[in-house]
Amino acid sequence: MRSVKVILMVLWLTALPLAGWAAEHAAQGAPKHHEGIPLHAEDISFIENFGISNSMIVTWLVTAALVLFVTIATRKVQDVPSGAQNLLEWLVEGLYTMLENIIGTQLVKKTFWFFGTIFIFILACNWFGLIPGVGTVGWLENGEFKPWFRGANADLNLTSAMAAVFFVCWIVWALQANGVGGFIKHIFGAKGETAGAIKVVMVIVFMLVGVLEVVSIMFRPVSLSFRLFGNVYAGEGMLEAMAKIMPSMGWLIPVPFYFMELLVGLVQALVFMLLTSVFTLLITQHDEDHDDHEGHDHAAGHGHAHPPGQRAHH
Repeated sequence: MRSVKVILMVLWLTALPLAGWAAEHAAQGAPKHHEGIPLHAEDISFIENFGISNSMIVTWLVTAALVLFVTIATRKVQDVPSGAQNLLEWLVEGLYTMLENIIGTQLVKKTFWFFGTIFIFILACNWFGLIPGVGTVGWLENGEFKPWFRGANADLNLTSAMAAVFFVCWIVWALQANGVGGFIKHIFGAKGETAGAIKVVMVIVFMLVGVLEVVSIMFRPVSLSFRLFGNVYAGEGMLEAMAKIMPSMGWLIPVPFYFMELLVGLVQALVFMLLTSVFTLLITQHDEDHDDHEGHDHAAGHGHAHPPGQRAHH
C-alpha cells in the first residue's frame, strides 16, 4: 500500500490555480474551426518559456485525486476494511493476484509497484477524460476555441513518457535477472542442444534472430505509446463527432458511446499493464529456467555424495 502512495506522490506536482469559463456559444466573430480534435495539446501557460498544456492540468488533477483517495483510504487502516479502504484493498489485491498468476510470485513482488500504479493511473486518466467539460470548456483566442482540459492519454507526450519509464525499468530488471552476459546470451544465444555443423548454423541463425529481437525491443516503447494514445484520441474524436451530427441533440446522441468509452478506458489500461508485464516475464524467464536447471544438477550432485553403504532418502 505504501508503494502505491510513494509512486503517486512522485507523479504529483503542485497544480497552478486556474480559472475557466464556458465558451460554448461562439456567436461573436467567426471562430476558426478544427475538423476534429487537434493532435497536439494546447499551451495554456501564462508564464514565458514555461509551457503548461491542458493535458498536463488533467494529469495533475488525476494524480491529486489518486493521492487524496489513497491517503483517505489508508489513514485509519482497519482489520475489517470498509468504505474507501475496502475499495482500495479490493483493487490492489485483485491486480496483485492477477499479475501473480501471469508472471509468477517472485517477479510480481519485485515489479508490482510499477504495474499496479500504471494501471490505476491510466484507468483514472481515461475515465477522467469522459467527465463533461473536458474538451468543451475553454476560451477563445484570436477567434479559435482552446479547451482548458484535454484527456491526459490523448496527448502523445504522456503515453511516450510512460513507455520510456517502462523501458528503463525493463532494462534494469533484465540486467538484475540475467546479468550483462546473460542478457546478451538471452537475445543472441542459440537455443536447444545441438552439435557439430548444425550448431554452427544455429549460432548464425540465432545471431540474426537476435538482431531482429533488438529491433523489436527498440520499437516496444513506440508501439506502447501509440497504441494507448491512438485509442484514447480516437474515442474522444468519436464522441465529438457524435455530438455534432445533430447539434440540437448533441447532449443525447453521444451517451451510449460514453458507456463504450468506459469499457475502452478499462481495456486500454489492462492492455498496457499486461503487455509490459509479459515483456518483463519474457526477458526474466530464461534466468529462472536456468536456475531451475542448476538446482536439479546441484541436487543430483548431492545425491551422489552419500558415503558407500548409505542410501539417499528422497
